Amino acid sequence: MRLQDQPLGHLRWGDSDLNNFLRMVFYHLLLWLDFLWLLQYLHLCQRVISHGVTNGFRVELIHRDSSKSPFYNPTQTKFQRSFNALYRSINRANYFYKVLFSTKNKLESYMPYDNVEGEYLISYSIGTPPFKVYGILDTGSNLIWLQCEPCNTCYNQTSLIFNPSKSSSYKNISCSSRTCKSMEDTSCSYDGDVCQYTLDYGHGINTHGDLSVETLALDSTTGSFVSFPKIVIGCGHNNGDPMNNGPNSGVIGFGSGNTSIIKQLGSSIGGRFSYCLIDQYNSKSIRSSKLNFGDEAIVTGDNVVSTPIVKMIGNRQKDYYYLTVKAFSVGNKRIEYRGFKREGTNASTHEIIIDSGTTVSILPYHFYYRMESAVKKVVKLERFQVHADPSSLCYNTTFKQYSFPPITVHFKGADVKLDSKGSFYSLYEGVECFAFQPYKNGLGIFGNLAQVNYLVGYDLNKNIVSFKPTDCASH
Repeated sequence: MRLQDQPLGHLRWGDSDLNNFLRMVFYHLLLWLDFLWLLQYLHLCQRVISHGVTNGFRVELIHRDSSKSPFYNPTQTKFQRSFNALYRSINRANYFYKVLFSTKNKLESYMPYDNVEGEYLISYSIGTPPFKVYGILDTGSNLIWLQCEPCNTCYNQTSLIFNPSKSSSYKNISCSSRTCKSMEDTSCSYDGDVCQYTLDYGHGINTHGDLSVETLALDSTTGSFVSFPKIVIGCGHNNGDPMNNGPNSGVIGFGSGNTSIIKQLGSSIGGRFSYCLIDQYNSKSIRSSKLNFGDEAIVTGDNVVSTPIVKMIGNRQKDYYYLTVKAFSVGNKRIEYRGFKREGTNASTHEIIIDSGTTVSILPYHFYYRMESAVKKVVKLERFQVHADPSSLCYNTTFKQYSFPPITVHFKGADVKLDSKGSFYSLYEGVECFAFQPYKNGLGIFGNLAQVNYLVGYDLNKNIVSFKPTDCASH
């Protein structure tokens, strides 16, 4: 009698019968798991398709020191986080200066050597099926790039690395294509007609790989994915320094160049994006900042002011967002702003770079010390000496509540009064420091602390940046 013909209560199991039964169970279990995976994939596709972009969308902007960040280190003290941010700001200014004033023909990236970890991250998916990665948001560069398999020389990415051979939507760009020819520092692969890119960060840090098109999906705050096909990306096979470890897979360029994500999304977002940055260093909130696209990025209502984006020419200036600053005010004391004229460009002495990747604002040293002098005359608190950085202007606020003088930036056509948490930041409990630093060569950067609790909107069609005072924790 066959095993399946016997009554259940009279079964006698031999080794072969048991093995056959277990194989059958295992086989059906695999079928069930495949079915569940298929349902999950179809649900993901439905989430991608069901969300249109005509009305805009919003994504989470994760600060690198947030508890939501893959970089978060719970053992770091408040002082360590604040000082590291200051250190990264100085390094970013150094590399801005190096790129802007470099006479080399070779393209150098706009992100500094020690700022590879970035200040803000975006979670997104690449390929078909979608593969989740983290990218550094950078308003000072253009190309979207990430580490890719096979990784010949790559930094030790602690998350999984994207494998383009497993994506049905991945396609290399030809050397003869208009896209390849329009980019600086591209070349042809040795083994075929594949366009290859190189970005040099200095100090042996660089990324080199294949220029390609791929489907990119952003994680909307509604729980849906917003998918964009045929986005130009750099698939890096030789990247960085093996000593540089981290969970991020690369950079998402938000600059004004043609390969930036903003230019590539084009009419689908109307050339508009905005962000609202929460106070990361003074607040214990677990909320995140927000990044908006399309109609969601429109800045309207009461108290909105706008200033034109200056179109720059010469020596790689055009990929930055420059604004014109007339003056700064400390309380009622107005101080006329003046940097240095740069040869070979149309930059005046009033231009300043607005940048999401620099924490404290950078000012030309001669102008900074006029600002510092005005602050010292008004603030009647005990100075606090920071031994790690003697040049910082810090005050002891342990024993009294104190309102620091308002700092107002007078842009062309727009007066922006900084949030109190954007002009001074907390270094320790009871120690507040001026959120500006001097720079020797006349470079000016309007950093992300100065933009805290403002809805900051970029409209590349109207060529303006708008500011609206906003409680970004509630936005």
